[in-house]
Amino acid sequence: MLKKISIPKDVFVVEVFGQYDNRLRYLKKKFGLEISLRGNDIFIRGDDEKKIEIVESIIKEMINITRDGHLLDKHEFEYLVSEKEEETQEEALSNVVTKTIARGRVKPKTKGQKAYIDAVEKNDIVFVIGPAGTGKTYLASALAVDYLRSGKVSRIILTRPAVEAGEKLGFLPGDLSEKVDPYLRPLFDSLMDMLPLEKFISYREKNIIEIAPLAYMRGRTLNNAFIILDEAQNTTYEQMKMFLTRIGFNSKAIITGDITQIDIKENSGLVMAEKILKGIEGIGFVYLSEADVVRHPLVKKIIKAYEVYEKGVKE
Repeated sequence: MLKKISIPKDVFVVEVFGQYDNRLRYLKKKFGLEISLRGNDIFIRGDDEKKIEIVESIIKEMINITRDGHLLDKHEFEYLVSEKEEETQEEALSNVVTKTIARGRVKPKTKGQKAYIDAVEKNDIVFVIGPAGTGKTYLASALAVDYLRSGKVSRIILTRPAVEAGEKLGFLPGDLSEKVDPYLRPLFDSLMDMLPLEKFISYREKNIIEIAPLAYMRGRTLNNAFIILDEAQNTTYEQMKMFLTRIGFNSKAIITGDITQIDIKENSGLVMAEKILKGIEGIGFVYLSEADVVRHPLVKKIIKAYEVYEKGVKE
């Protein structure tokens, strides 16, 4: 079987396949196929149709990513290869790549992340529980930007319990923004990856994007908004109840947290909400695991190692 792929003239071959075509050599060795490059044409030959389809998909994705102005590094390339293999191996993931959010730059990369996005579409309130690196906050930010751009909501509200600040928040120097920015920085980083800096600053100045500690949600009704409560495992029972009862008409809320990383001595509001609210129509629960980790490959191994250790300690 022979497949031919043509690289657009506005894409540099070296940017797609690396110096000395090392990525082509990697694909040839990994999949046992004959892959050759002639000018701007790539030829893939082999007897295994499925492997040829995987390599074709990988190369086309590499071309698209390069054309969008992003140069893949070694880890991103290897992750792309493993991602395409998993998509082929599991038919449940076959439609994942068709759902693209936030200017086409963010896609669900695992079954868990696809379930996450589907849950947000079906429910007004979604709890997303899972370990670090599973994209909880990043996907929430991407969805928020997507909803804002499409006119489904008129503003984005980001909040997080400022546990580290405790009761000393009012004594910190500066205005409200300067006091809480360090605790909300992960939300900043995610949003700034979705929006041009100028647009992000403009939205903040116009209060289209509002960032505030959880305590400042009290007494408000949040209409026409996409609301993200991050690090929800560190909310108290009262804080969680207060937050959930702030949600108004035409609003979406995503509550993210990792119940293995609780930093408060009281009962976690996230754990209690899981017990109290399951089964209510319009409220969804999504559980992510180490299988959904999309950071450096070592992060998945680290999470798994800690889970094994902690299970042994409890036993």
